[in-house]
Amino acid sequence: MNNSLLPPIVDSHCHLDFKEFDHDLEKVLERAKGAGVSKILTICTKPKNLQKILKIVSSHENIYFAAGSHPLNKNDYDWFTKKELLDTTANEKMVGIGETGLDYFYSTENVATQQKHFRMHIAIARECSLPLIVHSRSADWDMAKILVEEYKNGPFKCVLHCFSSGSNLAQTALELGCYFSISGIAVFPKSKELRKIFHEIPLNRLLIETDSPYLSPPPFRGKRNEPSFVAITAKRIAEYFEISETLFRQATSDNFYNLFKRVKK
Repeated sequence: MNNSLLPPIVDSHCHLDFKEFDHDLEKVLERAKGAGVSKILTICTKPKNLQKILKIVSSHENIYFAAGSHPLNKNDYDWFTKKELLDTTANEKMVGIGETGLDYFYSTENVATQQKHFRMHIAIARECSLPLIVHSRSADWDMAKILVEEYKNGPFKCVLHCFSSGSNLAQTALELGCYFSISGIAVFPKSKELRKIFHEIPLNRLLIETDSPYLSPPPFRGKRNEPSFVAITAKRIAEYFEISETLFRQATSDNFYNLFKRVKK
């Protein structure tokens, strides 16, 4: 179906400040508009990138941002302090905390640092009543453990972005009220088990994202991802779910607004 005849869609997670977009960002955003992308959430993962993010969001009404420390950050100056994040929440276009979380894929050398910062981000999200954007890779057991422990300390809203973990973590997060975000990974040919997990999650808990410039869906795999490609993933996932593309786009957009309350429809 022509995108102009479909409901608007939201790219709930991307990185517009990355160098891959430096030369043609405005053209990228025009293509997103043509694909029916009505809102974009871009993620700041390091303090040094914040000013670049602020310039982007201040220049585009439909772009919002979240800020937090990516678990793979290596240098001390790449981790946001609590004060830096709290100060940034004063900006009305900052709508979430993160991405933050655990990533043991490459190494487990800094597990303690990752966990400490993850818990700090959770505390900030709880204090500010902003949703947490969670990154989890190769850390299912510790992720489930920390989420359960922290929920006992007080509730908070969160989304497991670019979810590609196992069914046990999915079930734990589902019971805690988490949302799950579908990326291009879910339409890779070898992602049958992941699609099955998503199919078992209620539709009102699903978001959709690109995580661009990474993880382009077929037929663009191996090339730079961009927000317009969220429409391709949505179409494919709707087919897998055997529901209409219209319903899937509308549901994931509604879910985005339900989670990210600061975003203006």
